[in-house]
Amino acid sequence: MRPPRRTPVRLLARVAGLAVALPLTLLATSLPAHAEGWSVPSDARITLPGHGYGHGKGMSQYGAQGAARQGLGHRQIIDFYYPGTTWSKTGGWVKVLISADTSDDVVVLARPGLAVRDLADGATTTLPSNGASRWRLVVVDGRDVVQFLDTRWRTWRTLKGRGEFTAGGEAMSLVTPSGTKAYRGRLRAAQPSAGSSARDTVNVVKLDVYLRGVVPLEMPATWAPAAVRAQAVAARTYAAYERAHPRARHYQICDTTSCQVYGGASAEHPDSNAAIAATAGQALTYNGAWAFTQFSSSSGGWTAKGSMPYLTAKQDPYDGWAGNPVHDWSYSFSDNTIEQRFPAIGNLTRIEVNRRDGNGEWGGRVESITFIGGKGRATVSGDTARWRVGLRSTWFTVRVAAN
Repeated sequence: MRPPRRTPVRLLARVAGLAVALPLTLLATSLPAHAEGWSVPSDARITLPGHGYGHGKGMSQYGAQGAARQGLGHRQIIDFYYPGTTWSKTGGWVKVLISADTSDDVVVLARPGLAVRDLADGATTTLPSNGASRWRLVVVDGRDVVQFLDTRWRTWRTLKGRGEFTAGGEAMSLVTPSGTKAYRGRLRAAQPSAGSSARDTVNVVKLDVYLRGVVPLEMPATWAPAAVRAQAVAARTYAAYERAHPRARHYQICDTTSCQVYGGASAEHPDSNAAIAATAGQALTYNGAWAFTQFSSSSGGWTAKGSMPYLTAKQDPYDGWAGNPVHDWSYSFSDNTIEQRFPAIGNLTRIEVNRRDGNGEWGGRVESITFIGGKGRATVSGDTARWRVGLRSTWFTVRVAAN
């Protein structure tokens, strides 16, 4: 939220407690050379205690709040979670795919100051107040056309090139199949490939305006100002990294948990707006390139090693405060749950953890696990097990009891 390159994880539902984090050197020497194993009797109850929420790489959002509660400023929080990075500045614009708009047109509600820009020559024209309730950009006979809706759709102008709506920085209401949402900047009818008649809706928006629709969806805007400011810096840097490694020819970043959650002007909150303004332009680099600032909800007390040198595995003393309900958690279910998720194994008889990352309680996060049954076995990564079973993270152990 690639290696999983773009994986910031939203704050979701939560459980509380305190992790026991053993020294890495002790764990490295005490981990068994063979797999951890648990026999599973018929009609068993399986309990998976665990720590943290998300991949654990980079900044823990609950950890940032815990650090802020201890008096750390946003720069100290950032320096702890992204060691070795350099403070820098960035700005400009970013192109965001609006995933909810699955139609091939761009439809907005009529409003004062609404204008259309023709990308072929840059000409911007204010749309008339003609009683229309909606305006749209749509392809007709291979040409981009501006239409308005009164009793029916009527053509107002055919453009020379692609088109985009703008309202001088004011919010526009985008109409999608799933509802209406407000966006600032420009709403572009973007062509996915040369010659295509399909169009994707792309929001072209100033970077710090974009953040106003990101930060309150990734972290509660009313948390400690230092934590929200740290989130603003991480999100700004993440967007700069994405912009340097664009997802497609016509946009740079998406608006879901696969990138960063973005809700446009509809998501803005005054507290997170203040945090963005207080950190205006602040971002991180590493060796002259924008840092890949992954973050997740909770480290569980130990961050995970990522794909970059500054995404280190280390003990996190800030994550385990009383208000973090996902620092510790536990799931309990019948053995049928595993059999349903991995039907090829048949009746589950044994679970083996083959490999962990070596950091924290139980030897750390699960990297490889095997489910053995009467018909076969399934060896999968910890991530695969997490998603199929529905766990908060890959940092878990196993308890088995007969029903």
